Amino acid sequence: MDRRFLTVLGVSLVFALVVSSVFYQMTSRGSGPKKAEPTDMKDVVVATRPLGIGVMVKPADVKVTRVPGEAFPKGAFSKVEEVLDRPVVSNILLDEPLLEGRLAVKGSGLGLAPTIPVGMRAVTVRVNDVAGAAGFVLPGLKVDVLVTGHPPTGDSNMTTTVLQNVLVLSAGQAMQSDARGTPVSVSTVTLLVTPNDAETLTLANGEGRIQLVLRNSSDEGIEKTPGRYVAELYGSPRKAPASGPAPIRKPVVLTAAPVAIPIAAPPAPAPPDQIIVIRGTTKTVEVIPRGN
Repeated sequence: MDRRFLTVLGVSLVFALVVSSVFYQMTSRGSGPKKAEPTDMKDVVVATRPLGIGVMVKPADVKVTRVPGEAFPKGAFSKVEEVLDRPVVSNILLDEPLLEGRLAVKGSGLGLAPTIPVGMRAVTVRVNDVAGAAGFVLPGLKVDVLVTGHPPTGDSNMTTTVLQNVLVLSAGQAMQSDARGTPVSVSTVTLLVTPNDAETLTLANGEGRIQLVLRNSSDEGIEKTPGRYVAELYGSPRKAPASGPAPIRKPVVLTAAPVAIPIAAPPAPAPPDQIIVIRGTTKTVEVIPRGN
């Protein structure tokens, strides 16, 4: 046989063996034993739709799905009966497991009542598009409350900040009746305040016009503002308030008018001593001077 032919044949056999070995290793890796699926599966209750704050959980809002035991969320529920008729206190997304911390206790109330912390109050005020920051006042944001009105001691209207760093619980539309009894849609905002601030907000809403001012939720500062009068918008100076204690008025001492005392007249001098001398029919009187 030709040596050249034998050489080519040997090289071809070696190349075929190398290719076969590589192909065998690749196929053996892909056909290895499959990992066994986890057998420890648990039921977990998830939301079938987004659930907002104040929503009462109903059967159509939840479903049961299975997850591995190690992936079971802490505080989750395995039975639908455990979450029914419980108000939502924190927004829940689609297919998100319902957790104990996201739901209020059954029977704690409807709507926003379960979300109000102990010692706080929720006050709803009517606002227009401007007062409501043109629709940008959303639940979870913080606002300042300004009121415009005529103070009892002022000469004109003024605007002042009455509340700061107030949390918005809800914002939306409500149906109210106008003066003719026709239902109309109005914008309302519910704010979370202390009992004292609830009185202030109610009084401001009744006595003047309120304006909500958006602020950064991370800004916790409280600013002291003097308020603004209408006259100041046109360059007039602010009237300085009366300062210092009231002047002390000296007591008036009433004095009686001087009374004229009559001066007694000097006593009349005593009459001089007299001697009467009678000579016959002649009678004479002789005066004896004093001091002799």
